Amino acid sequence: MVDMADGLWNWCVARRLDADRVRGALAGALERGVGEIENALPGDLMADVYHVGGDFPTLVDVYLAPSELAEETIASAVAVRLRAAVLLPDDTLNPTRYVLAEPDGTLRPVHVTETETDDGPERREVRPCTGADPVCAVEKGCGRSRFKPDPTRERPPPG
Repeated sequence: MVDMADGLWNWCVARRLDADRVRGALAGALERGVGEIENALPGDLMADVYHVGGDFPTLVDVYLAPSELAEETIASAVAVRLRAAVLLPDDTLNPTRYVLAEPDGTLRPVHVTETETDDGPERREVRPCTGADPVCAVEKGCGRSRFKPDPTRERPPPG
């Protein structure tokens, strides 16, 4: 039985995908049933899948997400199954920073531009978190994350 205290995962996918395909990828990664909110069977996780604009048009809300599994691990497995990048919240308080699970399973920190619409949040302009973003330097910034900024020659860390 699922503990009612388990969490909520809010992801978005870099392709417009059918809800059944997304639920199937989740079920495969979690090795358990995933149903629609209205029709979930006892013991199933519930997933709401809907669409917005932007570069990540498929939004996925997973209810009663299992707390014993790392969210980024499951998101990575789902990205591989969907052959599409999955964007999930990171562990900072930076509202532009996310973790990107790439279709090959790689996890990396990124920044995105987010716009609220009547249909839901639209996310665009994914860019690597290099530590050079002005918000990275604040007290609760990107350097405190488990997903450290990835400086490059073109984008060195602030100094």
